[in-house]
Amino acid sequence: MNKLKFKIIILMIGVFFLSTSAIFVKVLDAPVAVIAFYRLFFSGMMMLPVVLFNKSLRNELISLTTKQYFLGCISGLLLASHYVLWFESLNYTSVASSTVIVTLQPIFAVLISYLLLKERVNHIGIIGILFSIFGSAFIGWQDFQSSILALYGDFLALLAAILITGYFFVGQSLRRHISVLGYSLLGYFSSSMILFAYGILQQTTFIGYTRETWVLFLCMAIFSTIFGQMLINWVLKWLNTTTVSVVILTEVIWATLLSILILNERITNKQIGGIVIIIVGLLIYSYREKIELRVEKRRAKANEVLNEEV
Repeated sequence: MNKLKFKIIILMIGVFFLSTSAIFVKVLDAPVAVIAFYRLFFSGMMMLPVVLFNKSLRNELISLTTKQYFLGCISGLLLASHYVLWFESLNYTSVASSTVIVTLQPIFAVLISYLLLKERVNHIGIIGILFSIFGSAFIGWQDFQSSILALYGDFLALLAAILITGYFFVGQSLRRHISVLGYSLLGYFSSSMILFAYGILQQTTFIGYTRETWVLFLCMAIFSTIFGQMLINWVLKWLNTTTVSVVILTEVIWATLLSILILNERITNKQIGGIVIIIVGLLIYSYREKIELRVEKRRAKANEVLNEEV
């Protein structure tokens, strides 16, 4: 097995474990702020010894500027808000609907880049965006027909997708100067503090849960974050955006299958149709990235030939 295939397999394993997030939220009998707090707090505590006993990682965190710490807190706020809205959406709509809408993050990234950074999108990218928007509207209309609360859940998931897009934009700036572990630790602990404060304001209790609930909190941190999110962050260094985007789409499939097997959720044909439309849209968008990479390589090759002739 070559190194590329090995990293793609690691990515697929990471996406599978990431897809367990929604299942844990559905099973856990606790407020969403508490679930999000313990997921991030326990994840941070598991990474803390690695950072503390690694001199370069310690120095990395100590040498951060005030602006970088501020950006870390902003990313923590965005991540905390994302989890609260997404976890709350799962109280109103199905795992399939909520997860597929949250995975619209690449589309929002394109839209924000266009609006704020004036980055243009070619016609293939626009087609992909329109497909995904239509698929979301299709799911939303289906949920509206079944229950206004389900539509409300879809709306919360949509807001969660926008917030996680903002989190990734802030993260891009920080990741130029800080490692994955350092950035994750900063983001997880700042998110935890924000979620704790939010829970206190909501008069939520963080103690007094059953042993089974504490085990599920810990399992969510281990499987959904360490084996899920962290593995994906690790392979990002070697795999291109297109490959990662396509593989992450399978999160919807895994989450849907797990919800059927574990939660006995029923998925309607219209929901399946909406999911397929969104996946097609995101695949078209990923194909647009592939074409742009080919164009850039051809331009670079042409420039090399011109330089040699000169």
